[in-house]
Amino acid sequence: MDVKREMESPEQTVVAGRKPVLEALSAGPERVETVLLQKGLKPAVAGQIIDVCRQAGIRYRLVPGTELDRLVPGNHQGVAAFLAASPFMEFEELLDGLAAAPLPLAVVLDQVQDPGNVGALARTLYALGAAGLVIPKHGGARLGAGAMRASSGALARLPVARVTNLSQALDACRERGLPVYCAAAGEGAADALAAALELPAVLVLGAEESGIRPGVSKRCDVRLAIPMLRPFDSLNVAQAGAILAARFLQALRGSR
Repeated sequence: MDVKREMESPEQTVVAGRKPVLEALSAGPERVETVLLQKGLKPAVAGQIIDVCRQAGIRYRLVPGTELDRLVPGNHQGVAAFLAASPFMEFEELLDGLAAAPLPLAVVLDQVQDPGNVGALARTLYALGAAGLVIPKHGGARLGAGAMRASSGALARLPVARVTNLSQALDACRERGLPVYCAAAGEGAADALAAALELPAVLVLGAEESGIRPGVSKRCDVRLAIPMLRPFDSLNVAQAGAILAARFLQALRGSR
């Protein structure tokens, strides 16, 4: 297998086999999202891959052979690595380029699991000129081929950074003097369509059901609610993010 060719293809998100996985971990660890190891694999083989994953901070799981067979058809040799469809950039690098973006807004996703929603949101953010997306290394959607298709290719162009700890990342944003907004309904939330918005800024979006975790929410300076004139549970994250990003673009144009 030509690992470099496989890693450059937006449709190829799985590398299977012991040697190809080790090569992928060596050549582009920033793109490896998860490594699956079959239970009962020889300790020498499993130990080598696990050591590399631990050193690079890459998540790995031990799974039954039947699960690996279902996810990775063919001769996987008990090992498979799932890759992001496009490379990630360093979080600090994304922040350094924030002010230069057409829309100086970075969007942070907390507990958002659906790749389709992330892809659709990325499509909108890229079109509106946003600075990029920030996602957690663990607990978020996998940005594979499904997310890439939903984004119509925008994920290959929009800067995306992964961070180990979202709360610490938001602390770093506030230390730079960036206002941190979050999408949240309920008491104390400002009307997103009427609130005075500052830019450059950071916007945090949570999952539809669980929302933003308390530890992340307390780092937000302003809570924004989208007014709904008919009773409805909620909008999905792609829809809510699109409305709020457009509102920030409106605020940017109004300040010029």
